[in-house]
Amino acid sequence: MRQIVLDTETTGLDPAQGHRVIEIGCVELEDRKLTGNRFQCYLNPDREIDAAAIEVHGITPQFLADKPRFAQIEKEFLEFVNGAELVIHNAPFDLGFLNHELRKSALQDKSMGDMCSVLDSLLLAREKHPGQRNSLDALCKRYDVDNTQRQLHGALLDAEILADVYLAMTSGQTSMLLHEEHNEESISRRRAKSSSDDRPSLVVKKATDEELLAHKERLKEISEESEQGCLWLNLENPQ
Repeated sequence: MRQIVLDTETTGLDPAQGHRVIEIGCVELEDRKLTGNRFQCYLNPDREIDAAAIEVHGITPQFLADKPRFAQIEKEFLEFVNGAELVIHNAPFDLGFLNHELRKSALQDKSMGDMCSVLDSLLLAREKHPGQRNSLDALCKRYDVDNTQRQLHGALLDAEILADVYLAMTSGQTSMLLHEEHNEESISRRRAKSSSDDRPSLVVKKATDEELLAHKERLKEISEESEQGCLWLNLENPQ
C-alpha cells in the first residue's frame, strides 16, 4: 500500500479570497514504512502573505520571489502523488488549496480526489481520542513523537512529523515491533530459538485456592471503583 503524507503552507486561510499555496511537503510510505522518497517545493504566489500566516510559518514574499509558480511544478507533483492514499491532518484545508491551484491550471481538469484517496488523520484522531486536543503538537506529546525542531510550521517538516504520528496512532500492538529487525536472517534466528530441542520444558505452576480467591476479590474491587467495570471480569463472564 502506497501512502503519501502531505502538508502545505499558504498565504492565508481561504483560497476563495485569492490565497495561494506557498509550500508543499510530502513523504512516502510503502506498506507502512518510510521509503525516503519525498517531494518538497516552495512556490511564488504572486501576491502578499498575511502577517498572521508569516508568524506561523516564517515564509516571506522576499524568500519566495525567485521560486517557481505552481504550474511549473504541477506535473512533477501530480506524478508523485498519483494513485496513492493521501494522509493529511485536516484534509479539507489542504485539499481546498490544492484543488484551487488545479482549477487555475491549464494542464489539468481534475481534482486531487480524482487521482488519490484521502485519509484525514484529524478525523482519525478525534475518533480515537474524543473530547481531547488533537492538533499535531498535541498528538506528538500523546504518542511521544519528537517535534523539538518545530519552532515554526513547515510543510515538509510537518509531513515528516505527521508520518511518525500516523504510524504510532495506527500501529496498535504492532508498535512494540517497530524497531526490531525484520530481515529473513533475524526471523530465522528467532524461529530456530523457539523450536530448539535443547530448551528445557516449561514449568507450569498453578495458583493456590487462596491466591485465586484473592485474585477474584481484587477484580471485584477494580470493577466497583472503575466506571467502565473490570475488563477481565467482562472477558470471563461475557454477556
